[in-house]
Amino acid sequence: MHDESHACQSTASGTTEVGTQLAGWLEELDLAEHLSEAGLPTFERDADGNAQWRDPATGLPMNDEQIQALDQMLHQDGDDPAHAVPLALVQLRRQAQVRTTLLATTSHSYASLAEVRGTSENATRFAVHKAAERKALLVVSHDGGTLIPAFQLDDSGEVRAELGPVLEPLLASTMDAWQVWAWLTQPAGLLGGAVPHEAARDGEETAIVQHAAVRLAERAGR
Repeated sequence: MHDESHACQSTASGTTEVGTQLAGWLEELDLAEHLSEAGLPTFERDADGNAQWRDPATGLPMNDEQIQALDQMLHQDGDDPAHAVPLALVQLRRQAQVRTTLLATTSHSYASLAEVRGTSENATRFAVHKAAERKALLVVSHDGGTLIPAFQLDDSGEVRAELGPVLEPLLASTMDAWQVWAWLTQPAGLLGGAVPHEAARDGEETAIVQHAAVRLAERAGR
C-alpha cells in the first residue's frame, strides 16, 4: 500500500517528491518560467533532477508544509484539482507570448525615429515625450529603453491623423502600453475580428474604431 507520508518526504533541503512532481507539472504546462514574475516560489533542478524550491521572500529552501500548500494553491482553479490549471500563470504566459509577437514588429528608437523625421535625436526625444504626455503617441518601455511602435506612424514619422482620436482614450485609461499596443494590432472582438489600426484607415470604419476604443477604455476603468 502506498505510504502517503512518503510522497512529501524531503530528499534534500527545499526538495520533496511533491515538489518535484509539482515542478514537472508546471514544466509540462510551460509555466515554470513565469513563477518569479507572479511572485511565487521558484525552483531549480539538482544533479539528480529533483526540484529545489525556494521562498521568494526569504530566499531560503521551502519545507514540506510550504511546498504542499503551494501545490494545493496552484491546483485550486477549476472543479477537478487533478486537471486544474493555474490561471494567473496562464495569463502571464499569454502576456509573454503577446509581447514576443509585438516585439517582432517594427518599432523605433529615438534615433531611428529622428532619422525618419529628419530631426535631431534630442528634438525627437522631446517631441515624443510631449506627445506621450498628451496621450497622443503610444510609447512602450522595454528592457530599460523606449520603443515607439511604427504602426501608428505615417511615412514622415508622425502619428497617423485617424489614430489620434483612437489613441487618446486608450492611453488615458488604466490600460498599460502593452495592452494598448496589443489591442490596436490584433483582431478585436469589438470590431468583429478586424485589426483596429488597419480598420481605421478606411474612412467609413474610422468612427467605429474610435467608438470601440472608447468602450474598451471605459471597460478597463471599471
